[in-house]
Amino acid sequence: MKRRRLYGRHRLSRDAERLAWLAQGLAESGSRLEDVWLDAEISALIEKLLKIGDEDALNQALDGLRETNPRAYDELADLIEAACEVSQAGEQSHLLLALPVLAWSRYAIPTRSVPKPILDALRAQLSAHVLGAEARVNFADYLFSPDQLPQGYADTWAFAEALNMAAAAGQDLKVDAQQLPESQMFVSDVRYLIAVVQVPTGRPVFRWNEVDGGRAAALVNWREQGGPNFQSLLTGSSYEVLTPDAYFAAWRQADMETRPFALKAAVAYLQSLFNLPANRIRAVAAPYYEHGLEEWRISFLRAGSDDVVHGVTWPLLGNDDENADLGAEIEALLKSTGIGEVRILNTRMPVEYCDDCGAPLFPSPEGENVHTELPEEIQDAPPAQLH
Repeated sequence: MKRRRLYGRHRLSRDAERLAWLAQGLAESGSRLEDVWLDAEISALIEKLLKIGDEDALNQALDGLRETNPRAYDELADLIEAACEVSQAGEQSHLLLALPVLAWSRYAIPTRSVPKPILDALRAQLSAHVLGAEARVNFADYLFSPDQLPQGYADTWAFAEALNMAAAAGQDLKVDAQQLPESQMFVSDVRYLIAVVQVPTGRPVFRWNEVDGGRAAALVNWREQGGPNFQSLLTGSSYEVLTPDAYFAAWRQADMETRPFALKAAVAYLQSLFNLPANRIRAVAAPYYEHGLEEWRISFLRAGSDDVVHGVTWPLLGNDDENADLGAEIEALLKSTGIGEVRILNTRMPVEYCDDCGAPLFPSPEGENVHTELPEEIQDAPPAQLH
């Protein structure tokens, strides 16, 4: 059998080299006419690589541009995402859509198949409040955790193609739950419904693309009218629906919204777990460094005790600036929950994990990395950390 060719750090495949070269040209282009040609060349090559499942070439090109040419990296990333999300079928345009829901629970947050009556109710509310007047929507009939979503661009493209085929037949996509990986357990996490929107090419996709529409109003209406349909899907959970959007945009927004949601969920969870008022809960937050600032970690303790009973990570995302005062943002969020004390450590903590279980270690009030431990009297053992 022919062995797969491996590429070193500084050696790109021919397709990856061409992608990087074209993306650099697009970043330096001085005219719309040049943009159009470069867009077409890049898009054709991306489509070829997605169809054959060559994830390596896409990632090699992106990795090569990430440090050397950030603008070209952004241009290429945008076109790869567009190739995964958008397709044409005759006079119809298709867009892959994600509907994120933030949730927390003392128990396992469900992932499950979604019954047709609930899909139909969500379809009606989505059409009424979020999508353009001429848009039609079909779902994948499963509520996914992040680790059950397609992994990588090629898998995302293939999943979108399967959804498009079901939509062309006027059907929702049946998902075989037995083929999905087991979901990791976190107290706070995101759940996703995935759908495809069909709209006549050139017509508005979303309500906020129409003259009398707006994104803020769409979210308010979606939460009021669409949100209650998730209640039976998320039994035993508190949840908050976010704005449905194009797949990658919704995924990034959910990542951003997860951070403050997880802090608020941690306080509510500990109040429930220990039957304590918020002012009997303390928090310690510190920045964690490897080569640079990687994330903040926040420990939770009960008043009168220095034992860390829970922890939340606050990763740097997107355009987060290492020099921004994230400590002040975290402190303000925690204080808004009514907890009794928030301590921000100025210590540059090392990124460390438990050698036995791999869980992240969190800061103690003395500035040491420690494992979260629940007291023995807490019998209904929950997941070990908040997401």
